Amino acid sequence: MTTRRLASLAATAGLALLLSFPVLSTAAKGKPSAKVNGDGREKCFGCHEEVKALKEGSKHAKLACNTCHDKLKEHLNNAETKPVTIIDAALCGKCHKDEYVSSMLVDYEAPARKEKGIPGGRSPVMDKLLAPYGFTIEHNEPRGHAFMVTDQFVVDRFAGGRIQYKQRWAGVDQVGKTWDILQDMGPDFKMAETAKAGNPTCIQCKTSDHILKWKFLGDKDPRAKWDRTSDIIAVAKDTNNVVGCIHCHDPHGTQPRIVRDALINEIDKGATMFAKNGVTDLKVISFRDGFRKIGVMKKPDSRMMCAQCHVEYACGKGFEFDSGKSVGYDDQRTNHMPLKQVRELLDHYRKLNYYDFKHAVTGARLVKLQHPEAETYAGSIHEKAGVTCADCHMPVMKNKQGKSYKSHMMIRPRNHVKESCQGCHPKWTAEQQLYQIDAIENYIRGKMRKAEYWLGQLIDTYAAAKRFGVDEATLAKAREKHEEAHVLWEWWTAENSDGFHNPDLARDSLAASITASKEGVALLNKALDERGKK
Repeated sequence: MTTRRLASLAATAGLALLLSFPVLSTAAKGKPSAKVNGDGREKCFGCHEEVKALKEGSKHAKLACNTCHDKLKEHLNNAETKPVTIIDAALCGKCHKDEYVSSMLVDYEAPARKEKGIPGGRSPVMDKLLAPYGFTIEHNEPRGHAFMVTDQFVVDRFAGGRIQYKQRWAGVDQVGKTWDILQDMGPDFKMAETAKAGNPTCIQCKTSDHILKWKFLGDKDPRAKWDRTSDIIAVAKDTNNVVGCIHCHDPHGTQPRIVRDALINEIDKGATMFAKNGVTDLKVISFRDGFRKIGVMKKPDSRMMCAQCHVEYACGKGFEFDSGKSVGYDDQRTNHMPLKQVRELLDHYRKLNYYDFKHAVTGARLVKLQHPEAETYAGSIHEKAGVTCADCHMPVMKNKQGKSYKSHMMIRPRNHVKESCQGCHPKWTAEQQLYQIDAIENYIRGKMRKAEYWLGQLIDTYAAAKRFGVDEATLAKAREKHEEAHVLWEWWTAENSDGFHNPDLARDSLAASITASKEGVALLNKALDERGKK
């Protein structure tokens, strides 16, 4: 899809999207009120000092509080009457039209409902390697931010299939309000070969709708409407927008920020993955006595901003490594971001005493990985050169009037080499660059397939060994090899660049996965041979 095509789509989509939201006040249109000091803000600042510190001297300094908050008079007269906070990204789109419209574009280069676990998918034997985990029901490749919520709700593993498109397959490329597109078929609606594995923590990456209703880390609190243990259907019904501008931009002062609680928690505890010269540019601000926290940066760092979601994280129910005891949603381990590299991850989870499920054949205690793009990119050649996620996935575009803006479509660089790559590599043609991208991804896909083959061999050999009575001590060692090999492999089928973000790390860890699987196969075969001699 060319830049011209993107601009045309943006122009067409823009009118419909922006007409769907009410016209704002004069101040909200970027024309500050002449009575900026008489708009009542001082009364607000009297209680909200943290907001005053963010707002004063910022690009939003002259916007009145009622730009984003309704029922302020009622609130000022009675503090118990809460104001209504407008967090719909369309409000931001009134001033930042190009950015908003581009964020809601349909990327037709990214296919819908493309299973990872099929021939031609990212992990053709996934069902065998992840049995019996819920992701074997349906696990699709991603297709863009505009579908973050609807894709999650309609997937067969989320709610037993009870959430469907209103217009059946015609709804697959609709963007906008969730419940204008989807419908709940009701609790009695059942579909074969589905699962009910959705959880409230996972939704916090897909939407900004709950930012004022969810306590830090999702703990229970009388002030919180939702928490980690909340009914998933009820939370889903209260989710009407995809992740919005306020996930990455503070609405009071426009400062770049992060809001995902698990990420803030790890950085605040000393994680250095996003540090420069040993320092992480993040100031953590607490609201309402710790009910909510945000992390504000001096300069935009899309490595952290994207890491709010594009990381490995634990969000589902699991078990403890040492005791096998269940870990439920009442436990903070179900909202956890390790921020560890692939070689460190298994040890981290063993120390955390948490794993997701036992394999159906071997009984190995396996971690189900999510999408560790941020960790993978850390330490790569591009990252060391100072390239950030936004440089490649959010390149500068021009609208019809020739005005430059940063695309918020989150493009796939291989389809937009001119915009994403040639600013840093002008001497290479687009053909050369695509050839290099293909070379990296082809090589790493080959290593992924070999790692899968040897994991399959380990599983099959284990089944034979158990059937022929190999001793438990040997089986236990084989299970440990399975646990090790699994993490080193699945990291790369969960990560969405097919190794391009860090090919050296991919090659190293996939080779280690193959080695671990081979060692498990060898010790089982040795035990089988010894039994055969008796």
